[in-house]
Amino acid sequence: MSLFGDGLDAAVQKAFTRPAPKSAGAQMRYLVKQMKGTKAVAQMLRVSQRTVERYVKGQIKKPRPDLAARLEFEVKKRWQPQIRAKARQKAATTGGIVIDTRARMGYEAPIGSTDESRIRHLTVALPPRYAARLFEAQEAGVSDQRLQEIAAEGLKEVYFQDGGRRAGSLEEVRFTDVEHLEFDL
Repeated sequence: MSLFGDGLDAAVQKAFTRPAPKSAGAQMRYLVKQMKGTKAVAQMLRVSQRTVERYVKGQIKKPRPDLAARLEFEVKKRWQPQIRAKARQKAATTGGIVIDTRARMGYEAPIGSTDESRIRHLTVALPPRYAARLFEAQEAGVSDQRLQEIAAEGLKEVYFQDGGRRAGSLEEVRFTDVEHLEFDL
């Protein structure tokens, strides 16, 4: 599970204008239409082509929990791609992204300053360039660790340095032990 990647996806999904299909049959029909055939869907979901056909026809209605989770994940990943793209574009150019987190944060700074790492609950609006960097990195398939580093850079600039008004010699913000993380556009 990717905490930061899933958080970015959840933020974008809030922009959806219609709910994604809920029933297994509707989800399967959507995927078959998107992927232009039952064979591709069967391979992606790691089930037989016959199983996919039976869901499409309504002969099977309730998938196993693991299949239900994969099915929902794959549908949401493909649902409303234009809306998803517009939401990302808006966040990356004008809107920015809000990060709400409860995690251990501190920084490396000269001796005598409060560099103590402690659990903090922050809700911070990051500028559009950080939203753009986060989405570009996610598209490139980088690790959750790298997404966490980008978020830490944004928190360093906006929260700890207040856009350059304080803590000018701050080198690196430590952002670890994430207890809660949520993004909003």
